[in-house]
Amino acid sequence: MARSGTRKAILLDDVEHLGHRGDIVAVARGYLRNYLVPRKLAEQATPARIAEVENLAASRAAQEARTAEQAQTIAALLTKTVLTIPARSGPDGRLYGSVTAADLADEIWRARKVRVDRRKIRLEEPIKALGSYLVEIDVFHEVRASVKTQVVQAEGFDMEEAAAVEPPAEEPVGDATAEPAE
Repeated sequence: MARSGTRKAILLDDVEHLGHRGDIVAVARGYLRNYLVPRKLAEQATPARIAEVENLAASRAAQEARTAEQAQTIAALLTKTVLTIPARSGPDGRLYGSVTAADLADEIWRARKVRVDRRKIRLEEPIKALGSYLVEIDVFHEVRASVKTQVVQAEGFDMEEAAAVEPPAEEPVGDATAEPAE
């Protein structure tokens, strides 16, 4: 401990402008005691906890090396994948609804049996028109795959027919003047 007013702390969660979870940082004694510890953002660093955190970081680095290799394999598989998503649309090609990141994750599971968290799919806004799209997926830290996605007209749904058909006129429900048919 460099000065009497500072203490070393182990961050239990990411703290903006201070560090990430697992980092060992020097902070003011009052900041640690009055802000970080009550909010369970950090704990005071003891020599035993520092050694434990360093061992955990070393084992995590070894695990990430294996996981990064697996992520590269998954990214290569996803990059070769072309998803075809059938959707209903109007005559101008705009969808009745949209294709979301959750829909893409489900389709990747059906096509390749690879689980992808919908939050890792980089889709700024849902797809709302027919066409081809290149969708980015964060597979792992600094490992990204691009999946070609084609949104096509659903079979059995004719756009011209849908445009020509008018919705049926609503009939009054429970008309008291109508007599029951026998």
